[in-house]
Amino acid sequence: MALPVADARIRRYRWDVKYEYKSPDCVKKLVITINGQSPGPTIRAQQGETIIVELTNNLLTENVAIHWHGIRQKGTPWFDGTEGVTQCPIVPGTTFKYQFVVDRSGTYLYHAHYGMQREAGLYGSIHVSLPDGEKEPFTYDYDRNIILTDWYHKSTYEHAVGLDSIPFQWVGEPDSLLIHGKGRFNCSKLTTASLDAGICNATNPVCSNYTLTVVSGKTYRLRISSLTALSALSFQIEDHNMTIVEADGFFVEPVVVQNLFIYSGETYSVLIKADQEPSRNYWATTSIVSRDSSTPPGLAVFNYYPNHPRRSPPTDPPTGPAWDDVAPRKAQSNALRARHGFFHPPPPLHDRMIVFLNTQNLVKGRTRWSVNNVSFTLPDTPYLIALKENLTDTFDQTPPPDGYDFLNYDIYKQQDNQNGTSRNGIYRLDFNSTVDIILQNANSMQRNKSETHPWHLHGHDFWVLGYGDGKFDMYNDPKKYNLVDPVLKNTVPVHPYGWTALRFQADNPGVWLFHCHIESHFFMGMGVVFEEGIEQVGKLPSSIMGCGETLGRHSP
Repeated sequence: MALPVADARIRRYRWDVKYEYKSPDCVKKLVITINGQSPGPTIRAQQGETIIVELTNNLLTENVAIHWHGIRQKGTPWFDGTEGVTQCPIVPGTTFKYQFVVDRSGTYLYHAHYGMQREAGLYGSIHVSLPDGEKEPFTYDYDRNIILTDWYHKSTYEHAVGLDSIPFQWVGEPDSLLIHGKGRFNCSKLTTASLDAGICNATNPVCSNYTLTVVSGKTYRLRISSLTALSALSFQIEDHNMTIVEADGFFVEPVVVQNLFIYSGETYSVLIKADQEPSRNYWATTSIVSRDSSTPPGLAVFNYYPNHPRRSPPTDPPTGPAWDDVAPRKAQSNALRARHGFFHPPPPLHDRMIVFLNTQNLVKGRTRWSVNNVSFTLPDTPYLIALKENLTDTFDQTPPPDGYDFLNYDIYKQQDNQNGTSRNGIYRLDFNSTVDIILQNANSMQRNKSETHPWHLHGHDFWVLGYGDGKFDMYNDPKKYNLVDPVLKNTVPVHPYGWTALRFQADNPGVWLFHCHIESHFFMGMGVVFEEGIEQVGKLPSSIMGCGETLGRHSP
């Protein structure tokens, strides 16, 4: 809850982070909560305001860190909330203060960025409104928020141990899909012992379907976000079209869809009009795409007032799109354009191009995800501290490769990839330079399998210049770039056996993570780090220290 303060331009929050037993899908398990909630409280602010979050870690045996996803942290790179990159973790029993400015309106997220804690329920939304006197280029009557997630019954510890084991133990498909923290697991799938112990209770009211109540004839802005641990999703509302008007904080030209394809780390605003028969309710559903998953759809109720909010619709839930039909997903990606009249200056010419081949490798017998055959590992001393204090012995000073063997690497071939390495070197970018990133997808170590990867860049937004199939042709494909009205985003998918081209300006002094937003993939090494303008970063606060070579410098 925001506390009143003298300065209206500051919003203060006090958060108690701890484990509690919850049953979000009817199955009782430990969930990381904020003030007893998962999803956590929504942060609401106006552009230009300062957010102060005083976070007390009461997890007892675990560290924690919170990333403010989509907030660029201009002038406060140490509060990006990325353990190992911008700060030491917050140890149990201590309180840490995050303080930053929300300098742009839009829909953003926050979530854990320590280990794989995000999938344990530590996440929430950030809504930043326009300054007084400014309006969005669309109208609506009500503003609502929905976070989509997938849900596992196993703990993050079990997942992490399996991913790092020989032989490799994959996390598997999620047990449930949650719509704003609510789902419904089929208790009959559990053992009798679990049922007798009350582990699963289908009559528990806390796991009833999430209900969105609407008034007939009104238009709703739904801020739909995904913080899945693994899954790409399709979201739809029975018999209703949705119009995409915002993506990752930027207004886009309206795109009408029946299914909204959304990847982990993305946020969208859609407009939906309650224009169907009001005497009944309608299903809202999510389903997994891009993976042949056994996870049942997530269900919610689109409730027309004054119908009872728990009155089930009279129909079967709509069937989601085929999981392996890539064409409509690519079509949505290509349809997004910057909103006319709200377009930022066109992207400048690039100074540097870096190609990131997305691969799987074996590193000392362990299955890892890699970029240009290098699997990323975090150092003990966060990069921001090491670079600012010239602790050059804390990480590999050799930069990772800017590309791969373009001529000989077959992206469609099941690769052996026995020669992968793990490193913690970083990319040093010239300050204020313009950088092109080509995300190149390829076959994994399984036959005929290329996965969808949602990539998220901290500290920046980037222009999405284009998508393509097959191997990127650095001479011909740039001729197809959209340099007229490319959308700005902070998270973007690279589709199976395809490429995605991004461009951003290295104009934010600091050290910034760029990684696959799938929890298990980043844990397995799918990420890189950029440094830019480190000499312009101000004095680091002592509160971010206390690990690696900074032990003893932390002032609690």
